[in-house]
Amino acid sequence: MAGKSITIRVGALADAAPIAELLTELGYPASAADVRQRLAYWLPEPASRVLVAERDGVVVGSIALHVIPYLERTGRWLRIESLVVSKPDRQAGIGRALLGAAERLARRWGCLQIEVTSLRSRADAHAFYRRLGFTDQCGRSGRFIKEI
Repeated sequence: MAGKSITIRVGALADAAPIAELLTELGYPASAADVRQRLAYWLPEPASRVLVAERDGVVVGSIALHVIPYLERTGRWLRIESLVVSKPDRQAGIGRALLGAAERLARRWGCLQIEVTSLRSRADAHAFYRRLGFTDQCGRSGRFIKEI
């Protein structure tokens, strides 16, 4: 794997199958048809972006991003909805490259912060985020979800 370059680009409908495989690997089973339907509403959304990482023309990672404006302060924040790198391609700098692209995009969009959530069971992911400057804020505020 060393020496092979990674390309980060905006995702497209044609990426539905590899993104579905990545999401399934992450524990969120999805078919190519499911992801194609989701991309159909993600891609035209001006406050959202899906990026993919390619190695030798093969999608090996993806990140889905959404910008949210603050009301309680001036500015916006970037929410990472999902980040996944294929298991055999982890530890090769791909996640770091996707997050770097996300941070550059966040700066262009005038964001003040980047947020990502991760299941408590994903200790490796938590260590990865900490290495890249993220801090766990769960002791400071709660996260409440209501399914509708």
